[in-house]
Amino acid sequence: MSSFYNLAQNRRSTRKFTEEAISSAQLENLLHTVLMSPASKSSNPWEFVVVQNLKTIEQLASAKAHGSTLLKTAPLAIVVCADPQKSDVWVEDCSIASIYLQLAAEDLGLGSCWVQIRGREHESGILAADYIKKLLNIPAHIEIESIIAIGHKVESRPPFNPEKLLLERIHHEIF
Repeated sequence: MSSFYNLAQNRRSTRKFTEEAISSAQLENLLHTVLMSPASKSSNPWEFVVVQNLKTIEQLASAKAHGSTLLKTAPLAIVVCADPQKSDVWVEDCSIASIYLQLAAEDLGLGSCWVQIRGREHESGILAADYIKKLLNIPAHIEIESIIAIGHKVESRPPFNPEKLLLERIHHEIF
């Protein structure tokens, strides 16, 4: 396991994946990790739809007009959603779960990319979430935050350069 600093420094969005499948051990690690993500008051409002069927992933790639086509090459897509009746901060809980998935993928040497769904539209004008709900038989009351694309990286990107840290955004004691 990497140090958290190195993990954060090396996690970069991956938009191109090889055809290599995710192993069952890797998938189990990812799923166990995401289920350990914190949630407000331990409400755990999140739900996860694991998609490995390549035809279904290709359909997910057209979930919104821009920014979802990268899913086409991913061997794994995890739809992060929640029951808003379980928590009024489900968006935050799903966001934390999404980044847990991304960090777990990086720790396993895999690449990932967040595809924002909440608040986005399908090219037909309906909400991207409604398109996905129909495609994956997700109940109407469940809200969708994101899809995390995961796979083996086609190429590695250089780590985040610490010289580019926006240190001026850090304020001590007062703004």
